[in-house]
Amino acid sequence: MPITVGTKAELRSEIARLMEEHAGRRGGGASLGLGDASAARPSLGLVPTMGALHDGHRSLAEAAVAANDVVVVSIFVNPLQFGDPEDLERYPRTLEADVALLDSIGVDLVFAPSVEEMYPGGDPLVRVTAGPLAEKWEGASRPGHFDGVLTVVSKLFHLALPGPAAGRPAVFRAYFGQKDAQQVAIVRRMVKDLDFPVEVVGVPIVRAEDGLALSSRNQFLDEQDREAALVLSRALRLMDERAAAREPLEPDDAVALIKSQPGVDLDYFEVVDPDTLEPLAFNCRETPFTGEALAIVAARVGGVRLIDNMPLAAR
Repeated sequence: MPITVGTKAELRSEIARLMEEHAGRRGGGASLGLGDASAARPSLGLVPTMGALHDGHRSLAEAAVAANDVVVVSIFVNPLQFGDPEDLERYPRTLEADVALLDSIGVDLVFAPSVEEMYPGGDPLVRVTAGPLAEKWEGASRPGHFDGVLTVVSKLFHLALPGPAAGRPAVFRAYFGQKDAQQVAIVRRMVKDLDFPVEVVGVPIVRAEDGLALSSRNQFLDEQDREAALVLSRALRLMDERAAAREPLEPDDAVALIKSQPGVDLDYFEVVDPDTLEPLAFNCRETPFTGEALAIVAARVGGVRLIDNMPLAAR
């Protein structure tokens, strides 16, 4: 069973102890093909989550366990990234089940702090601002959301940053699900712009057998809504098939497909540059697709907001 701690002091203490105890046990990065120098260094993997873990989270933890000596999973429902108090209140909290799942994977340490522990004295007066990357897509629909994400992620990076272990400097990696593609892009930019000593690892989306991207919010969908939600992955696959065949993407066809589905209220569907998240200015509609891109979508289904995306590449 992983050790579960709730304070920042306990987190730092346990990370230091575990890194000394386990340094080099799993190869410290050899499975990533990072070379002998990196493989010889002890490593720590951090998986930030808000709990209510599903198989998508499992894939993050498994990737971290496979590549690092020590793995920490944080479980914290961060109030700073919720604009709607009711949404925050109803977010599922299933700590006991989450810890049991992480135990089956081999996670070493779970950090499950209270709001008071993370933000003593109330909401922080100083926060990390996501900037222009957060002004579109999810950021436009959820103002302040990514500022809240970056603020808590930056705190977690500081708290989990491993010191030297067994006399060697440690490798630090953080794992994020590619389902939240905009979040991954923004976290990577924060790491680059603010010089965080951490490697951000994006892990591919995990889908149910019917194609629906796994999400903690899926449990709020009834049977009819879940069936309607499948139109999102169908629209993404349409773009993927056209990209693979080097055909014009014609994203308006995907939009029309989604809008034809009763019970689905489309927020946005767009094909963007994977790094800048800007809509493609060329090579998308009338001309054959020859490069790489990312199709992104968000919609409300039965009152539940769902997001999804799919990398596109000519083949």
